[in-house]
Amino acid sequence: MAGHTASSHSGDRSRAGRPARTSNPNHVSSGKLDRNSSREEQHHRTRVGGSVSRPLIPLKRAVLRYVAIGDSYSIGEGATPEQSWPALIAQQLRTQGIAIELVANPSVTGWTTRQAIDHELPVFREARPDFATLLTGVNDWVQGVGPDEFRANLNCLVHEMLAVLQQRNRLLLITIPDFSVTPEGPKYAHGRDIAKGIESFNDIIKEEGNKRSLRVADIFSVSQRMRDDPSRLAVDKLHPSARAYAEWAEIILPSVRELLRKEQ
Repeated sequence: MAGHTASSHSGDRSRAGRPARTSNPNHVSSGKLDRNSSREEQHHRTRVGGSVSRPLIPLKRAVLRYVAIGDSYSIGEGATPEQSWPALIAQQLRTQGIAIELVANPSVTGWTTRQAIDHELPVFREARPDFATLLTGVNDWVQGVGPDEFRANLNCLVHEMLAVLQQRNRLLLITIPDFSVTPEGPKYAHGRDIAKGIESFNDIIKEEGNKRSLRVADIFSVSQRMRDDPSRLAVDKLHPSARAYAEWAEIILPSVRELLRKEQ
């Protein structure tokens, strides 16, 4: 999500993005979930297999190529790249005999669906993945993007990702976590009901997934375990800790296994 930068991150981690353009008259411009590194750094850094500024990992086609598209929640803000849920599910699948590699994770803290379209899709196309996940939308809500614009951008992302995937059902959509339960979360409400707003965006994610017969992994409820539990919070009191990301991975993994069952 966008917002405070986790102080536990090392200096080479990608951080803030620029505000999304929105026609919503109620646009809230003060709700960025990251504020530090320059746009130039963000646009030219690509996280590959959990690292920064390396070329896409060359793999034989026998190994499933996995790309995660999203924001701070996908890159693992508040933990290490290896502790992000995309890295965890890839690792767990390998221990179960599924040859898969997280070849790219261009997710950036603070980015919206519009920025994912502009800057993450090019990486996605270059990576030519066999499997992908999409978890995005929290920064749209924080920045006041309306539901119609969010739906349109989500549709664009899904359409373009499906056009690249050889097997169209190998795109897993993931719902937005409930950051209202974190100590810092209420600062981004701006007079709005965070949980209700996130749930409305999650309804859109589920609706668009159902239209295309795509699986949707719902982590909204499990994310609420961050409420009053410091062990599930990063030091910034906004993003999840490594423990919380591991719990999310447990929820997401069964859906991934089902999508890849023919490869087992």
